[in-house]
Amino acid sequence: MGSFSIWHWLIVLLVVVLVFGTKKLGNVGSDLGKAVKGFKDGVKGEEEAPKANDTKTIDVDAKDKSNH
Repeated sequence: MGSFSIWHWLIVLLVVVLVFGTKKLGNVGSDLGKAVKGFKDGVKGEEEAPKANDTKTIDVDAKDKSNH
């Protein structure tokens, strides 16, 4: 009684598909995947942000004020 067999899980899966429908479950899976990808990009972005600032250069023309 403590462990579920494969038949128990198949029945649970069938009931979930009947209640929510395959399209709704596909949308939930897609949204979950996007959320995980966004979280990974956010964590990776924080680590790479200081590195990105080091590579930026600013091109400024210096003018000599003593010649005016």
